[in-house]
Amino acid sequence: MTKHILIVDDDQSISDMLAEALGREGYRVSRAWSGTEALLLLERTTPDLVLLDLMLPGLSGERLLPKIGGIPVIVVSAKVDVQDKVDLLLGGAADYVTKPFELRELLARIAVALRQGPGPEAQRLSVAGLALDTDTRTAAVGDKQAHLTRTECAILKLLMLNPAQVITKSTILDRISLDTPDCTEGSLKMHVSNLRKKLRALDGGDWVEAVWGIGFKLRTPEETLQ
Repeated sequence: MTKHILIVDDDQSISDMLAEALGREGYRVSRAWSGTEALLLLERTTPDLVLLDLMLPGLSGERLLPKIGGIPVIVVSAKVDVQDKVDLLLGGAADYVTKPFELRELLARIAVALRQGPGPEAQRLSVAGLALDTDTRTAAVGDKQAHLTRTECAILKLLMLNPAQVITKSTILDRISLDTPDCTEGSLKMHVSNLRKKLRALDGGDWVEAVWGIGFKLRTPEETLQ
């Protein structure tokens, strides 16, 4: 299957060059020109890899990186400080390439990152004391755990990757449809209701909020026990 790569860079010439080179290599390419645009795009599609510049208008690459879950990210930046590289690699980046770069080297690094996949660290998410292990489909608060169905796990994962943001019903259905074909527009409300009950049993908090007529969101720590 053709691999999909998202380029997040506000430099037109670099973005054009990368898109052309990746296209020649047989990759499918999407592009975003700011961190905010990339975040909106990631709500609608899940690329196989992200090439991320740091100095972006609006939401910076450093702030965007923690919001990209389960997808390998190669940082491509002019920043050369060693501590910057260390911090980003420890913060979840799969690799770091300094501008200007040799195109053949970048293509090789992309191929390696795609072979390795997202890595084991992407299988566990944590937001405000709520943890999710996507391998075992287990949600936990403290030492209390709840086993989730495949659909419930997929919904919670999407909400945890976008904490406090309202995710529309259509976005949820689109993002989880490949993994959970049993989730339809008619059954989504039931799946979310069951998920809310399981999470409430962990600590009494209402972790998932229904936003009438729009969709759902993961509530902030201050809201969960209200």
